[in-house]
Amino acid sequence: IRRAGKSYIMRQLIRKLIEDGVESKNILMVNFEDSRFTEFYPKLLDEIYETYLEYLRPAKEQFIFLDEIHAIPKWERWVRTMQELGKAKIFVSGSSSKLLAGELATALTGRHLDIHVFPLSFKEFLYFKNLEIKDKLDIASKKIELKRAFNEYLEFGGFPEVVLSDEKKQLLLTYFDDILTKDIERRYKLKEGGKLRALARFYLTNISNTITFNSIRKFLNTTTNTVEKFSSYLEEANLLFFIKRFSFKVKEQEKAARKVYSTDIGLANVLGFKFSSNIGRVAENIVAVELKKKAALGNVEVYYWHDLQKEVDFVVKNGQKVDQLIQVCWNVNEYKTKEREVRALIKASKELKCNNLLVVTEDKEGEEKIENKRIIYMPLWKYLLRQ
Repeated sequence: IRRAGKSYIMRQLIRKLIEDGVESKNILMVNFEDSRFTEFYPKLLDEIYETYLEYLRPAKEQFIFLDEIHAIPKWERWVRTMQELGKAKIFVSGSSSKLLAGELATALTGRHLDIHVFPLSFKEFLYFKNLEIKDKLDIASKKIELKRAFNEYLEFGGFPEVVLSDEKKQLLLTYFDDILTKDIERRYKLKEGGKLRALARFYLTNISNTITFNSIRKFLNTTTNTVEKFSSYLEEANLLFFIKRFSFKVKEQEKAARKVYSTDIGLANVLGFKFSSNIGRVAENIVAVELKKKAALGNVEVYYWHDLQKEVDFVVKNGQKVDQLIQVCWNVNEYKTKEREVRALIKASKELKCNNLLVVTEDKEGEEKIENKRIIYMPLWKYLLRQ
């Protein structure tokens, strides 16, 4: 997602190359969001590279960093040619998931390593706050600071600059506008910007809920095809993501309602989502993001489970096997709520043949046995520290 720190990571890599003895003239970094670029066309990369060779005369071992590359048409052909000719080691970044899922994968099969950059995890957030947690003793002695930091993370999320800023809300609103304007409206030359923004706000104020494109069609007064197309744009821009319902049948997965989550919880909270009265949905969203990170590494697949009146928030599948079932139950001390959530977990456990059962809570910790099923209870902040 935009502003998660991709450019900064590139600069860190450049700094490391220079520290390791690479001459600075052998390193080229181009940011295609620089305002001096007013036009983007396929030959632009050739022109930049020829100018670089002419003025800096680099050695044979070159390192080229192309930031926000998806602005350039047919950029992947240029990268592939450069690689095949062995002219340079190339690093590219972009704020579109297509960079990894489609365009790049097709053009550079077997020739690339993917790095997914998310907003800060809670552990990284604590590092930014100069709060180091090494062991259980640290947790006990720094509990007040830890809880204060955790509450801030729940409300404002993990964009690096937002974490360090005093103008958090204004910065988040700017990010939201930039994602829609630069990553979607300009790229796809959309004429219905108002409907796109209404859809984005609808999703971000309904996080952790199930949705269908058909039901949203009525809300936006448009066609199902438009809703589906705009939803794919929002997902490609990494503003949000969807989790499908678990089924052994692919057709059933595709037809069933999906659950929607924000890539950063701060964006949902700042757009009118009532943080304090919907803390359970906030907690579920944060767990969803952690599982999304694991899925991005290709280790697991993540779904939700639903059977008539019962629902389990997350089904973590590894290959053909269901590895874990996770239920997010913030107020586990309320008997009816706990009873409902745990019964759903047990039913899913029997149906999916999975005995690794976790309930993520506000503060309850421990375990219990119900119907010979061992259920672990873990506070959200502790779950995040273990990821």
